[in-house]
Amino acid sequence: MKPHRAKPFLVFLLFGVLAGAVALAWTFSAATLQPAALQTVELPPATPPQGMSLSALPTGSMTSRAAFAYRGGRFGDEREFAMTAVLVRHPRGDLLFDTGFGRHLEQHLALQPALMRATANFSKGTPAADQLAAHGFDTGRLAGVVLTHAHWDHVSGLDSLPGVPVWVNAAERDFIAGGGDMTSVARSLDRLEFKLYRFTDRPYLGFAQSLDVWGDGSVVLVPAAGHTPGSMIAFITLPSGARYALLGDLVWQAEGIDLPAERPWISRALADVDASAVRENIARVAAIHRRFPQIRMLPAHDARAMGSLPVFPTAAQ
Repeated sequence: MKPHRAKPFLVFLLFGVLAGAVALAWTFSAATLQPAALQTVELPPATPPQGMSLSALPTGSMTSRAAFAYRGGRFGDEREFAMTAVLVRHPRGDLLFDTGFGRHLEQHLALQPALMRATANFSKGTPAADQLAAHGFDTGRLAGVVLTHAHWDHVSGLDSLPGVPVWVNAAERDFIAGGGDMTSVARSLDRLEFKLYRFTDRPYLGFAQSLDVWGDGSVVLVPAAGHTPGSMIAFITLPSGARYALLGDLVWQAEGIDLPAERPWISRALADVDASAVRENIARVAAIHRRFPQIRMLPAHDARAMGSLPVFPTAAQ
């Protein structure tokens, strides 16, 4: 390059770098979504049986920054990201929603992208299976492990639940088979027994489809594709009338629904297969939250929300 051309080139390069930095910074700025128009005016009926209950099984955590969880979050706001399984006991069959960390966390972490391993600190707790066994709960009696989605931190604990059926829909089963690094842990686990379920064309709280698992309205699954192709949300109603929504990774922190706000661009690019579908589902759930504030919204990784649940063997009923 001739000397007299070097200066304009460097100016152009500097301008490009600065423009890129500004554009990236903008993707972290506060930006709220408009909640969807919700036509439902009544809560769906439910007749949960006596003896039904809900308990949390915390299995560890990781630390990150609010800025990576939702637009408008601060880099100086360190957050604990929970890794918690949820046990729903029901006379017709007990279900474990997600598993959190398993016994072989180190091996599972080694399968993850280097960027993820370098930017988060992980704290290992007691696997859900070991917590259950310590209190005399036979994991063989589980009707299944119901995955909100199949990312590694939601399936790691399957390593200590051999033979327990893993409930997924067809879209998530196919994602496991071809999801690359995102589902490497699920593929590494031997002898997973998938139990496929299908949604029916029965609307539920603004979702066009649903699956009433036990036919009494106590456990209702709805499709919420976007974070993964077969992501779902579980609505749980207990005999006391308490209602919960297990949101999986639709949002990572409660602000995602409260504001509502999506993840910043870099988090969407790394974690979501369809960011526009995630955005639509956040808007739908935000509308449900405003219309029915009695439903406790539980993002899987919000330690504040998950920490409010009773820990097994205690239970909400």
